[in-house]
Amino acid sequence: MNEAPAVRIRGLSLWYGAFRALEHVTMDVHRGEIMGLIGPSGCGKSTLLRCLNRLNDQPYVRIEGDLTIAGYDVMSPTTDTLALRRDVGMVFQRPNPLPISIRDNVLFGLRLHAPKTSKAEQEARMEGALREVMLWDDLKDRLHHDGESLSLEARQKLCIARLLPLKPTVLLFDEPCSALDPAGTAAVEELMRTLRGTYTQVVVTHNMQQARRISDRCAFMLMGELVELDDTAQLFTHPSDERTARYIEGRFG
Repeated sequence: MNEAPAVRIRGLSLWYGAFRALEHVTMDVHRGEIMGLIGPSGCGKSTLLRCLNRLNDQPYVRIEGDLTIAGYDVMSPTTDTLALRRDVGMVFQRPNPLPISIRDNVLFGLRLHAPKTSKAEQEARMEGALREVMLWDDLKDRLHHDGESLSLEARQKLCIARLLPLKPTVLLFDEPCSALDPAGTAAVEELMRTLRGTYTQVVVTHNMQQARRISDRCAFMLMGELVELDDTAQLFTHPSDERTARYIEGRFG
């Protein structure tokens, strides 16, 4: 029997007022894989990503379809959105550490969601998270320093580390390297590769070379529609849809 996908989307449509931003999107994301979402600006990829942990909940937004992730029926009005966002973490374009110490940044979510966690367990999870994002050796003697004092690369890694003590199932990345230089981009990409298998990752990127480097499978979106989804190597070398080929080859528009 096949393992259930980490993310299951069926016929997902979304409107911002009268504007339809997503149109009947259907896809699965396998457990432990890195799924890349590519397409031109305004194609709906960030909108789709934000649906996965209910960040599109606004009075002017209407959503139809079915979406399950990490065991949650995301579309159900009875779903606990705080619990959902605990298990489905989000990393944004610009690093956004809190103006508190490095230690308190990493432990912020754990203290919010599990305030009775012992101090020893907190310290163990904090160290484990910083080790996972490859910051422990650099920061273990500076844990009292302000998280905003770090380099952009380290700040983005710290934002990822902040999610890990809660032991999430899925990590969502919205252009996580757009503010970084090439060295910082390479470091964050390497981190994402080390997290493969342990976490399911969904990554929105405008950088097609990045999608090609890090993703196991890749989805091309256009005007709110999921045009094509395939193994990354196959999609980039032998796309089945002419629109995908035009975009990859720079002939789009």
